[in-house]
Amino acid sequence: MLSFLRGDAPREPGPLPLFPLKTVLFPGGVLPLKVFEQRYIEMTKACLKDDQPFGVCLLTQGEEVAGPAGAKSVTEFAPIGTRARITNWDMPQLGILQLRTEGETRFQVQSHTVADDGLVIGQVTALAPEPTRALSEIYLPLSNLLELLITRVGRENFPTELALGDASWVSYRLAELLPLPLNIKQSMLEINDCDVRLKVLAQFLKQQGLL
Repeated sequence: MLSFLRGDAPREPGPLPLFPLKTVLFPGGVLPLKVFEQRYIEMTKACLKDDQPFGVCLLTQGEEVAGPAGAKSVTEFAPIGTRARITNWDMPQLGILQLRTEGETRFQVQSHTVADDGLVIGQVTALAPEPTRALSEIYLPLSNLLELLITRVGRENFPTELALGDASWVSYRLAELLPLPLNIKQSMLEINDCDVRLKVLAQFLKQQGLL
């Protein structure tokens, strides 16, 4: 049985199953997943059984789906990711799981191993969450734009509680919604200052004529 990293764990490296994907999950974000590979089905079952998260990291080299048995492939992923908590699941057909997950706190991968079934197990340390900070008046246009985007994308694709007055929450949601290159999204995840993140996002929106 894997001992997964809990949110109240000390800052010592602990094991966390990783799901490298070609996407960036931000704290407070919603990520739907379609799981069909056996390694991830077993991981999902273990997470559901023990009410534990798994880690999502940006895949920087390799494929999300494993190749034919015996085929060698190199998989590389960003060292900073976000814990994902399964909030809902369904099995529309045998062998396929539909998951709804929500991003929790960030973590940094110190090292990793690959299990016999191909599942990556990281030794990770938790990163402190950004403090809640009221959105500065100069960034209110960003909050207004985000509210419009949420309406267009669909309210059901976001957490139950919106925090349009929280600078960190607004910056994370815009970073995940805007059509930024994945490496830029990853840098947005790694930034530890929401004001810096908002400044970069505001500059991008001005360049695109959206602000």
